[in-house]
Amino acid sequence: MRIGLTGSIACGKSTVSRMLAERGARIVDADVIARDVVRPGEAAWSLIIDYFGQDILLPDRQIDRIKLGQIVFADEEARRVLNGIVHPAVRSRMRELAEEADREGIRLIVLDIPLLYESKLEYMVERVVVVSCTEEQQLARLIARNGFSEEDAQGRIASQMPIAEKVARAHDVIDNSGTLTETERQVNELVERLRTEDEQHR
Repeated sequence: MRIGLTGSIACGKSTVSRMLAERGARIVDADVIARDVVRPGEAAWSLIIDYFGQDILLPDRQIDRIKLGQIVFADEEARRVLNGIVHPAVRSRMRELAEEADREGIRLIVLDIPLLYESKLEYMVERVVVVSCTEEQQLARLIARNGFSEEDAQGRIASQMPIAEKVARAHDVIDNSGTLTETERQVNELVERLRTEDEQHR
């Protein structure tokens, strides 16, 4: 069974992802893959250099993510080009890894995709699990974790789809606004439910 795991920034998706991995799920992490597909020598790396030039490379030939980020932040066309290179490469690698897990007989495959709804990637999974918390907690966690000012943190939160909308569209919700023990209990229940459904569909 392929599950899409998503949430909004600082809601605790990484915590839930780790808990699912501890319970035998195979995690296919979009953020990790997004870094892998732009390593030197990868097809996406070559396409990015062809478009943006050698100036965005560090001495070790890695892409200078800060410099590239500044370029695409200021130029919508450049951002569209970059996304057009990176996103298909990430989706393709995610599919490969999910198929590999299928062949290995892994029953629970979790595609961890932060912007699943924003990128319209529901078609890649059978159901979606959203990790949520209150907006106040989101703000406080983001300030504490990333050292953002309140204004910057609010801007990051506002740039994503509201968590309430994601919750409304989800098949399952893990409410991460309480203690870790409470979150863990919900994860246990979710895994049990998914395994039961998987057995019934076999």
